[in-house]
Amino acid sequence: MPGLLNADPSFSSRQELLDLQDYPPDGDPGVDSQSHSSVGSAPRSPQSVGADGSAHSAVVSGATSFQGQLCERGHRPTEQESEQLCGWGALRPRALQVFNTPRWVLFFLSVASFLQGLLINGLVNTVVTSIERRFELSSSQTGLIVSSYDIAACVCLAFASYFGGNGHKPRWLGWGMIIMGVGSLVFALPHFTTPPYQVSALQSKDMCSGNSSSLCDVLNEGVFGGSAGKLSQYCLVFMLSQFLHGIGATPLYTLGVTYLDQNVQSSSAPVYIGIFYTAATVGPAVGYLLGGYFLNIFTDIHTTAEVRPDNPLWVGAWWIGFLGGGAVSLLVAVPILSYPRELPGAQEAVSIRESEAHQGKDGGHSSSADPHFGKSLRDMPRCVLLLLKNPTFLFLCLAGASDANLIAAMSTFGPKILEAQFSLSASKAASIFGCLVVPAGGGGTFLGGYIVQRLNLRCRGIIRFCAACCSLSLLSAFVFFVHCPDVPMAGVTAPYHALYYGPQADPDLDSSLDERLTAQCNSNCSCDHQRFSPVCGADRVMYYSPCFAGCSSINLSSSGQVYGDCGCVVANDSAARFALAGKCGNSCRYMPLFLAVFFFCILFTFLTSIPAITATLRCVTERQKSFALGIQWILVRTLGAIPGPIIFGAMVDRSCLLWQDKCGERGSCYLYNNTDMSRFTLIAGIVYKIVATLLFLLASVVYRAPLQSPQSSCESTDPAVDATGGLSFKTPPHDGVIVNKHARDD
Repeated sequence: MPGLLNADPSFSSRQELLDLQDYPPDGDPGVDSQSHSSVGSAPRSPQSVGADGSAHSAVVSGATSFQGQLCERGHRPTEQESEQLCGWGALRPRALQVFNTPRWVLFFLSVASFLQGLLINGLVNTVVTSIERRFELSSSQTGLIVSSYDIAACVCLAFASYFGGNGHKPRWLGWGMIIMGVGSLVFALPHFTTPPYQVSALQSKDMCSGNSSSLCDVLNEGVFGGSAGKLSQYCLVFMLSQFLHGIGATPLYTLGVTYLDQNVQSSSAPVYIGIFYTAATVGPAVGYLLGGYFLNIFTDIHTTAEVRPDNPLWVGAWWIGFLGGGAVSLLVAVPILSYPRELPGAQEAVSIRESEAHQGKDGGHSSSADPHFGKSLRDMPRCVLLLLKNPTFLFLCLAGASDANLIAAMSTFGPKILEAQFSLSASKAASIFGCLVVPAGGGGTFLGGYIVQRLNLRCRGIIRFCAACCSLSLLSAFVFFVHCPDVPMAGVTAPYHALYYGPQADPDLDSSLDERLTAQCNSNCSCDHQRFSPVCGADRVMYYSPCFAGCSSINLSSSGQVYGDCGCVVANDSAARFALAGKCGNSCRYMPLFLAVFFFCILFTFLTSIPAITATLRCVTERQKSFALGIQWILVRTLGAIPGPIIFGAMVDRSCLLWQDKCGERGSCYLYNNTDMSRFTLIAGIVYKIVATLLFLLASVVYRAPLQSPQSSCESTDPAVDATGGLSFKTPPHDGVIVNKHARDD
């Protein structure tokens, strides 16, 4: 890793930039004053530099701490040098300058992207069900809460990337983290402004007793903290929090990426960006794990819970993660705000970078290179038009949107698919999904950037690499042909035993839920279908609840709750008529195969993320990079991240066998048809992957490289690397060693 991050050591500190720019004044001993030349002057013959790059090594080995030399020699920093120091306003301590390097910028920005992924894509998705139950929110309200983040991001992306791209990027990033931290604190605020959560009146053993009360009657009494009808108003607070999250995170993946790109060599940028996005990928996985842990703690941590975590009425401590994440976000903003507009050595790195921007026929390339272009609001429509007239950029955006449809859909419904196919609990399915995303998603993100850096791929080669990875992920998507048989559920997918069910051989799916679930064995139990608490009978049949299984007793054992005297469970001995709390497992043995192939599907999908971003940065001009990423994120969100879960969710809903009845309103789905779910997932995966592959191929075909750019797609992007792999550089004066005027005399 250190070797990757230090691929271009000649521009890693301010002192090394001075080695290339500042030479000793006339009269300094041991140096010919006539030999001084400024950077950018005509280079000398290559023979003046050793083939082994010894002159370059001498330059790097002679570099010492810039700030230490200023202090020891009494050198007063120039205005340009002062602008490239770390600090807050006039406070620029010498000890702080050790962090003024691209690697430390990468560290703090990676922490910021990790927090964004943890809070927004991890914790929010984990606690949606809990806040829905705690604050009496409908599914449409919670959906609006989740979408508020993307809505705010889409509104702010164009302006933040346009003005921030020409402004002080670290300040935009730092203030963005402050806003995101405040948003997280606002998200946790309702916990401290509402009465304690009371669940005693909602408890019920749900046994076959003949006098079970209706859950709807209990809910109408407003026992959720004594604030019935008022808690749903907190939806506006959560929406405000998500708006702040969206506004704060907007600069991170546009200005943060371009700030890294402009301060390192083009050959090293993919690795830096890859590490940055790897942290963003690992964040949601950690958010799922932390969210699951906090949800096992009762929401009012100072009180004793009257229900267990496996009870449908349980509400966990959903707010802890947002409280901690918000505080850490505010802390991370402090060092980010201290960075200068550009790091030491950034100008030199940009000056030797070779442009690979797509060459159009309308002359837009030259107009965007105007130093005054893009600094006023009236230039914004022209900037958008130039980007949309860049076919390579447009096809890359559409390919990213196609991939984003599938990624957003699978991140939302992936645990649900595992839970339904393999009869897993929600927590176990989420844990398995998180364990897949961390190595496959995080590893693929970093590996994609490393491959681009290692092979020195040019823009066209990067796009072809993306198309190849999409093709491989398309092949692995056929894993969704694998599906497991449905677990038999009495009254839903299988009939009650003929002894109790009567002459009907199969449940009538057109009849009401009560009619399908009621049989002779539970007709006198007064069961309420509002209480869904599945149990697995000794006959390996799943029942809607202990009451619908005809159970009249309960015992606790090491394996959990055991219900006895279950009249609907078929057994020769009455002692064997018992049921265990929870869903029945199935004997499907496809899970290892499914997880192995699904791992590679995730891996190849995330392999394209960093190369696609790198290709986007290279196919536009230097001044358009930040704005191009902003426009790309808008297209990816509006065409991919926002509609993806909605479209895929509608397809998954078509495979539902048993819907929740929320006092006359349809709620969530309790049971899915595994065959239909697998078929719909397969169709979505194939369609999205084929479209993404074709769009990447079109982007490669229409790309027009600059005339001075080498035509080989695998040729080095760094002009400092010659055809033989040897290192060359701008030749220093005479003997190849530049003497630094700030260095101490030994």
